[in-house]
Parts: sequence; structure tokens; C-alpha cells
Amino acid sequence: MSSRAQVYLLALVFIASGIGLTLYKHFSLNFPLSPGSLTRVWEVEAKITFWATQHAITVDLALPQSQDAYPIIDETFTASGYGFDIRKVEEQRRAIWTRREANGQQTLYYKLKIARQGPSSLPSAALKVAQIPDKLIWTPAQEVTANTLITQAHALSADPSSFASQLLKLLNEHESVEGSHSLNDPRHGVSHANLALQLLTRAGVGSHIVRGISLANRVHNEAASELLEVYDGRHWQIIDPVTATFGLPVDFFIWQRGGDSLLEIEGGRGSKIRFSLISNDLPAKNVALMHAQEPNSALVDFNIYSLPVEKQAVFKLLLLVPIGALVVVLFRVFIGIRTSGTFMPVLIAMAFMQTTLLTGVGLLTTLVIVGLWIRSYLSQLDLLMVSRIAAVLIVVVMLMAVLSVVSYKLGLEQMLNMTFFPMVILAWTIERLSITWEEDGPREVAIQGLGSLTVAIVAYMAMTNALIGHLSYNFPELLLAILGIILLLGQYSGYRLNELFRFNSAIEP
Repeated sequence: MSSRAQVYLLALVFIASGIGLTLYKHFSLNFPLSPGSLTRVWEVEAKITFWATQHAITVDLALPQSQDAYPIIDETFTASGYGFDIRKVEEQRRAIWTRREANGQQTLYYKLKIARQGPSSLPSAALKVAQIPDKLIWTPAQEVTANTLITQAHALSADPSSFASQLLKLLNEHESVEGSHSLNDPRHGVSHANLALQLLTRAGVGSHIVRGISLANRVHNEAASELLEVYDGRHWQIIDPVTATFGLPVDFFIWQRGGDSLLEIEGGRGSKIRFSLISNDLPAKNVALMHAQEPNSALVDFNIYSLPVEKQAVFKLLLLVPIGALVVVLFRVFIGIRTSGTFMPVLIAMAFMQTTLLTGVGLLTTLVIVGLWIRSYLSQLDLLMVSRIAAVLIVVVMLMAVLSVVSYKLGLEQMLNMTFFPMVILAWTIERLSITWEEDGPREVAIQGLGSLTVAIVAYMAMTNALIGHLSYNFPELLLAILGIILLLGQYSGYRLNELFRFNSAIEP
């Protein structure tokens, strides 16, 4: 394989890997591609209260599962004096609190945080088994009413979905008529959704109850809402038992699908569970990091985020260096701008990031002009090159110290950051410009100096761009793509932009 083919292959691998890892972090781990992105996060609190009767107590609560639309990013359990465990019963998580003996009112809490990652949707895992409720004991008149409703709904429907819709409408009309033989006997203590489930089960339609909460901005001490999920032979469909309309409500978080009950308590009476919640808008990156503390998020676990904060600040600056290097390559390969040193403009751009652009340009120009003047004097003393550069370095440091003190006295605090200038590189640049002055004259010095300053300014603008800074820090995998682009640019051997001016006279008649 030729060297050119190897370069193209490596570039393709690097670019594909960088972009692929970036897209994975965005779509799978929900890292935002733009800075300042916010994610809506709800803090939900489930409060369980009951009266203990001096017996052994077991509290069994159905727990929600992460959903594609609303992943769970954190959950806590609070119960002083109780043992606690989480068990999995038929693909459903349940929290178990236990205590040998208690008396009086008891209160337990379960709190979780969920984030919005998309519109409301059913969990990815579909249930295959319908819920079989405990059969209610009806009077003969109620039995007749139930069978009549089922017969009428069957005549008005064509499939399980339309049957469920018609049956719920007939049931709602029947229960609203005063003096009718109501199927919902208060002694049964069943909800409207449970009553509808009884009728659907009697009619042989697979169904179960879906319990959840509406994610309004503020909810306080609310009971769980109940919907029905009906199996039409191919798919499960959500239907509201009150309005008989299909579809999952907007901003509805499913807490439990199927199952006998949301809460079961042994050794207590008068149990009640109520939900309170509040929403906040948090930075999307912070939410993604909270959600990424899972075993399948090794890409985050072995990333910059695992470093101490102090080291992260250092790498946040270092990750911008390849951006400056790409700018230098573009300017030198395609435009043909000559600079003093290959990557000196990148170091100057990093210095500008500490002092701001205008202040940095003024300081750089002052130091170079004074340094060149001192270097011209030292050259008359016939010093060795090492001694000459060391002398220039010392003078540069002294000048920076003097300018810092003067600027502080004048209240120009931005100039205090001039110490971030790469002093050794700056001294060496002064030496090189002096040699260029002696060999090629002041014109070449001006070209290289202005070229370095121009490239440094463009690199500074790129490195301080909010979007570029966000992508370089949160998606360091993009450095692979930049490496691939630079490899491709290294194969360019065509004309540069400045050569249009160099050879302009040759094409004139």
C-alpha cells in the first residue's frame, strides 16, 4: 500500500471514529452539541403514610423504571428504623420496607429525579401478559347490567380497540345516570379504571391498568392517575377510562404497568400514597453526567470528567491547542502566510486568551519591538548565541515585570495577565526575527511578524468561540476527526492563494 493510500485510510478511520463517538455521546448519552442547553428535570416525592398496629410491618411499593422519554437519573429511599431492600418481581422492581414492630402513624418517602429526553412514550419493554383482577361480587341486577353493556359495546364495535372505546363510553353514561344500578358499589372500594378492567376481562379483552403521574410544573399531595392499556391483537394501546380517548397524555410519567397494586402493606391500616413534584431547568451536560453513572457508560467513566476539577481546567485549555494547529495548517497550506516559527501563533493565541485580544496585541508588539532593539545592540558585542538569547529572555522578563507594576498602578488589571506569555518562545522569536533582519532585511521581518500576528488572531477567535470550546471539552473524540483532516491537508501540493499575486505578472499580456 502506497503512503498516499495509507494517509487516506488513516484519515478516514480517524474522522469516522471521531464523528461516530461524538454522535454516540449525543444520541445515547444525551450530551448536548450546543453550549447553554438546558434539560427539564422533575424531582418527584412519593409519600407513604399508614397506621401501624403493633405487628410486624411489610411495605411493598412498585418502583418506576427508566423510560426512553424520561430516564431516572437519581433515586433515594428514606425510612428511619426500617429495613430496606429492592426486589424484582416479574420484571417489575419493588421496594420493600420491613420492621419488627411499630405503633402509630408511620411515614416513608421515596424520591427520584427524572429528566425529559423526548415526548411521552411507552417504555421500550412491552408487556405480554394481561392483568387478571380480583373478581368483584355483583348482585344479580348488576350482573345483568354488566352483560348488557358488554353486548351493546360488542354490537357497536369491530375490533378490540373500538370495543374498549365503546364499552368505556357506555359505562360512563351508565354510571352518570341517577338511580341506575351502579356497578361501582362503594363497598367494593374500586376505582373507575378498575371497574372498566373488570368489564374488559369479563369480555375477554386483554388489558391492564397503567398508573402514573402528570408532570405539571408543581404538583402537591396528588394521587396517582390511572389509565387502561388494551391489547388489540398486535399492540398495546393506552386509553383514558374517563374520556375513552386513545393515546398517552402529554408529560405523563408511567409509574407502573400492570401488576396487582401500586402499594401493599402488611401490619398496618389506612395506607395512602401521595405524590408531590417540582421541575427545574438544569444544564444538559450535568444531567447527562448524572445519567451516565451506569455500567454501560464507560466512555464517560474513562474520560476527562473523571479527573480532578483542577486538572480538568488544564485540559480544557490544552484541548483547544489542536484547533489553533488546524488554523495554522490552513493558513500555511492554502494561503501561504509565512510565520515566525511553525506553531508560534498558537502559543500567542493562548496568551491572548488570558489578556484579551487588544491588550495582548499591544503587549506583544511592545515586547517584540523593544526586544529587537536590545537584540541589535547585543549583536554588536559579539556574544555567543546561547548567551544572547538568555540576555534577551532576562530583558523580556524585566520588561514584563515593569509593565505589570505600571499597569497595576494605572488600574489596568487586564495587563497583569501578561505573565502568561510564553517567555522563552518569545525570546527565541526575537532572536529569529533579528537573524531574519540581518539576512533578509526588515521587509521579511515585517511579513513574518504580521503573518504570525494575523494567524494568532484568527486562532484566538476560533479557540474562544463558545461552540468550539464546548465541543472540544465535552467531545474530545473530535480531536480524532481533526487529526484526520490535518493528515488530508498534508497531502495537498497545489497552488497557494498568495501565489496568485506572485505569478500575476507572468499572466499579464
